[in-house]
Amino acid sequence: SQDSSSPISSWLYPDKEDLPDDKEMTIFEHLEELRERLLLSVGAVGVAMLGCFAFAKDLIMYLESPAHVQGVRFLQLSPGEYFFTTLKVSGYCGLLIASPVILYEIIAFVVPGLTLSERKFLGPIVLGSSILFYAGLAFSYSVLTPAALNFFVSYAEGVVESIWSIDQYFEFILVLMFSTGLAFQVPVIQLLLGQTKLVTGDQMLSVWRYVVVGAVVAAAVLTPSTDPLTQILLAGPLIGLYLGGASLVKLLQAGETS
Repeated sequence: SQDSSSPISSWLYPDKEDLPDDKEMTIFEHLEELRERLLLSVGAVGVAMLGCFAFAKDLIMYLESPAHVQGVRFLQLSPGEYFFTTLKVSGYCGLLIASPVILYEIIAFVVPGLTLSERKFLGPIVLGSSILFYAGLAFSYSVLTPAALNFFVSYAEGVVESIWSIDQYFEFILVLMFSTGLAFQVPVIQLLLGQTKLVTGDQMLSVWRYVVVGAVVAAAVLTPSTDPLTQILLAGPLIGLYLGGASLVKLLQAGETS
């Protein structure tokens, strides 16, 4: 029937020859494996957080530098504000450092449920995802953050002095960096959709007008600041990443059919 040959049906019910010869596990064995992998991930995050806490002062000074360039000074508005800020920064950075371990544990758990053709694309997708995430962090730190801070400081110049709360500053910069890193995952999602045949590259490219509007809206939601410059600086790469991902999906699908 037509329904049985649809992309969704073929993804849910793959051909027998595409299934791996892995040993079948009971639901309890799966749950036990999941528990072990969760414990390993949590342990890795804990160790990374402790390591970051040991160098928290250096991390904070590094993340403060874009603001210091703009002449901003920091203060703590409550007795424990700086201490809790170091915990927050250590937590975020620890999670970032331990993310390869978390990603590996997720992949190791998911791989037995994938078909042979899906496993073939797993390595490139994981590598691409990691590179794009760190590229998003670097882009946020080197481009978005200085642009946003420059806007705020320039806007307030001559009216108020820029002396900011240390906690609120890190709330701003950490959210901006992580949301940008996640936003840079757009091509990975496109490749996954393309490989499962749920969406074609041509379909992705045909909706580019909606993507432009969606990227602007997403940039407005993801950026903690309300200035238009930061939103435009994030929306631009998002549109470029989407179009690049759609073109790559189209190229791969054309290669499969030829």
